[in-house]
Amino acid sequence: MLLKSPNQNIQKKKFYQMSQTERLDKLQNDGKLTASQTAELQKTALDSTIANHMIENQISEIQTPMGLALNLVVDDKEYLVPLATEEPSVVAACSYGAKMAESFKTVIKERLLRGQIVFYDVVDAKKLITWLEQNQSLLFDVAKESYPSIVKRGGGLKEVSWRQIENYLSVDLKVDVKDAMGANIVNGILEGVATKLRTVFPTENILFSILSNLATESLVEVSCQVPVSNLAKGGNGYKVAEKIVVASEYAKKDPYRATTHNKGIMNGVDGVILATGNDTRAVAAAAHAYAARNGQYEGLSEWQLDGEYLKGRLVLPLAIATVGGATKVLPKAQVALNILDVSDAKELAAVVASVGLAQNLAALRALVSEGIQKGHMALQSRSLAMTVGAKGSEIAVVSQALQKEAKMNQATAKKILAQLRDE
Repeated sequence: MLLKSPNQNIQKKKFYQMSQTERLDKLQNDGKLTASQTAELQKTALDSTIANHMIENQISEIQTPMGLALNLVVDDKEYLVPLATEEPSVVAACSYGAKMAESFKTVIKERLLRGQIVFYDVVDAKKLITWLEQNQSLLFDVAKESYPSIVKRGGGLKEVSWRQIENYLSVDLKVDVKDAMGANIVNGILEGVATKLRTVFPTENILFSILSNLATESLVEVSCQVPVSNLAKGGNGYKVAEKIVVASEYAKKDPYRATTHNKGIMNGVDGVILATGNDTRAVAAAAHAYAARNGQYEGLSEWQLDGEYLKGRLVLPLAIATVGGATKVLPKAQVALNILDVSDAKELAAVVASVGLAQNLAALRALVSEGIQKGHMALQSRSLAMTVGAKGSEIAVVSQALQKEAKMNQATAKKILAQLRDE
């Protein structure tokens, strides 16, 4: 009896049917990985069962450092904020921005998610709209039957509206998903209502039914009043405040600047979203779409001078969760939420928006005073030291020496490291 080798078994399986180990073996056998690269990909912290069931064709995981931003006071409560990011200076900038601002106030008027049932090549839009106007209660009943569990928790469909765009008609359902991410809830309700609409209008065409990530019914407004004296770092705090106001005004006029302005805000926002297992892509897409709501891409924050205070304001669409999805599956996301000590999704959204404004304040202050490079490169020097091979205590020594050099680059870092090891 001939026994089949493990490699023969692997060849008969489709890639998605293989285990992580088998996928890595195949990649190595096919010359896509070296033995050392395979060994590196085998180093994982996340349980293999969790990882393999979260995504398709899983081969490993990516490690992103998670740090704690300090000094953040939101609605009279102080928070330790986990931030997951690979970029030096983000955590330090957030902590510094929060310290300068001292405290933040937030307003959240509602937290709903919008879903769309889109008709195309509409034959009789008037008839369709009239039926929608006259059958609101029926649609609410269908929505309740489609996802009864969310209704029991106090959520569910709250509003039905529609928008005509050329020969399309978007029927928009606004749903309270409580503290969940809500995509499955909204999509389940949409499918139920769409099925009903197909029976009533068999000759009209439904293109799709899907959640919208532009969460304009989940807006968070955050504001702060920064004493101009807090902006001084051996300089004139009032002059710095004036420049911050002008810089924020310019970000409303120039999309090239607005993009970088908003990227600075999202440095902090994305860090909290990633640390808590929320959907970074959905939040980023919503924020950038909201930045273009007036027909041109603009800076999301506003800063104004009022006497001895610099007043900041930021509005963000934040449809995020504290239950369900990766927030419950990823162990470190649960730890991050425990550190944050938030009671629900609204409180988490308030913290995230405040982090965004703190990050923006720190970036603008650095930009219009000593320059963004000074603080950023001081932290970047550590990454440069590690890039050229510095280990352990060498990292701090090379980093400090780099900061004294006129040119901070890999060549200089290599030279410093070589000299250190010679000594």
